[in-house]
Amino acid sequence: MSNQKILIVEDEKNLGLTLKDYLETQNFEVNLAENVTQALSLFDSTTAIVLMDINLPDGNGIELAQALREKRKDFLLLFLSAQNDPETKYQGLEMGAQDFITKPFDLRELTIRLKKALQTHALLNQHINEIHLGKLSIRFGQFELEDANGKIINMGQKECGILELLYQKKNQVVSRDEILAQIWGDDVYPTNRTVDNYIVKLRKWIETDPTSRVSINTIRGVGYQLEIKE
Repeated sequence: MSNQKILIVEDEKNLGLTLKDYLETQNFEVNLAENVTQALSLFDSTTAIVLMDINLPDGNGIELAQALREKRKDFLLLFLSAQNDPETKYQGLEMGAQDFITKPFDLRELTIRLKKALQTHALLNQHINEIHLGKLSIRFGQFELEDANGKIINMGQKECGILELLYQKKNQVVSRDEILAQIWGDDVYPTNRTVDNYIVKLRKWIETDPTSRVSINTIRGVGYQLEIKE
C-alpha cells in the first residue's frame, strides 16, 4: 500500500492528526484539510484516496465529494462520520463512495477497509476498464455507469464489483454466496438480503432501456444472472 496519496478531510483536529500520523506509518503520503476550502486547494491529480467527514465547518462533506467527483472520478472515496442513519449512508454510497465508516472506529478497522477498497479498485482496473451493453456504458475504473438515457451514475465499490462479477460470468448463474465471498470477503456483516438490495439498485440502472437485451435475472433460491441476449 505504498506510494498512495491520501487527502483526509476532518474538522476534529486531534482525530485528523491521529489519522495522518497513523497512515504515514502505513507508507501513505497524507494531506490534511480541516474544511471545504482547504480540501479543494489540496485535492489534485495525484490524490488517490479521500477520507471525508460529513459535517464540516464551512460546508457538507457529501456536497464536497460531489464537487471533487466532477473534477476527477478515478479516486477512492471513504466517508468517516458519526452520522449512522441509513439515509445519510445511502446518500454517501449513492454518489459513489467506496465505503462508509461510522465513528468511533478502530484504526485497524480503517486499515482493513482501506486495503479492501484498494484491492478491489486494482482488480477492476486490471480486469475490465470499460464495457458497452447496448446503450449502456460502464466504466469500472471510474466507478461510473452511463444509462440508456445518457445519465451518468456514480457507482460505489460494491456495485462495481458485483456488476463486474456478473459480467465475467454473463448468462451464467452466480450464487449469492459467491457474490458475498468475492465482494465482501471476510466481512461478517453482510447477508443475502444485503446482496438483494444491491441487485435492486443495479437492475434499476441497467434496465433503463425497454428495448435492451440486457437484464439481471433472479434465479429463485440460487442467485442472479446477467443475461445478454444476442
